[in-house]
Amino acid sequence: MPPSLRAVIFDVDGTLADTERDGHRPAFNAAFARHGVDVEWDVAAYGRLLGITGGRRRIAADLRARGIDGADELADGVHRTKTTLFRTMVTAGEITARPGLPELAADLAAAGIRLAVATTGRRSWVEPLVGRLLGRDSVAVVVTGDDVAELKPDPEVYVRALAGLGVPACAALAVEDSEVGLRAATGAGLATVVVTNGYTAGQDFTGAAAVLTAYDGPVPLDAGQCRAAHRVWWAARSNEEELTSKGELT
Repeated sequence: MPPSLRAVIFDVDGTLADTERDGHRPAFNAAFARHGVDVEWDVAAYGRLLGITGGRRRIAADLRARGIDGADELADGVHRTKTTLFRTMVTAGEITARPGLPELAADLAAAGIRLAVATTGRRSWVEPLVGRLLGRDSVAVVVTGDDVAELKPDPEVYVRALAGLGVPACAALAVEDSEVGLRAATGAGLATVVVTNGYTAGQDFTGAAAVLTAYDGPVPLDAGQCRAAHRVWWAARSNEEELTSKGELT
């Protein structure tokens, strides 16, 4: 039987807020314009590009595909500008929490469950966004892309978050919105609840502890639901391991 749930680790983009379509995308487009690059990502195109993790990599890959010279160097400059523009949006309060998230965070805190954040976004905008959406003093650990060598789906960001919390994977739960995020979290040994958004609803979430379309659905996600998902996922995993050790699973 696993330890009781002691921490919940949240992804940021698409998980705390629906940032991709109406936050990052327009910031990328504004950055392209400032650099004189004739590129504009519409909603559908950006959705396809989300398969590439990391904003700078996303820019570079698209510029290379368009045959634009000096794609990598140009991507560096565009990405720096985009980060500044997006941070301005965050500090201006233009990015709001997904419905039901503040209530979940408050319920977890009231239940004595610690909160953490694990994202490969840049610290310059992650920290102010987390502060606005969750309250910086409410979050025990924040790990960002500035702290890791590898981006998701590599599990490094979750491994670092667990180390910062000082808890084993079996005592924590991840909350993600995408298949890539789920792979990163489960790669670190974490039970994971997925709360999908418009970009991720059709992805493969095999192995998730639960898949929801919203925090504030007919049965809102709360501390009790998190504990139940965590417990059931670990019970199933323990049963599989026991059957494997007995040679009943191949």
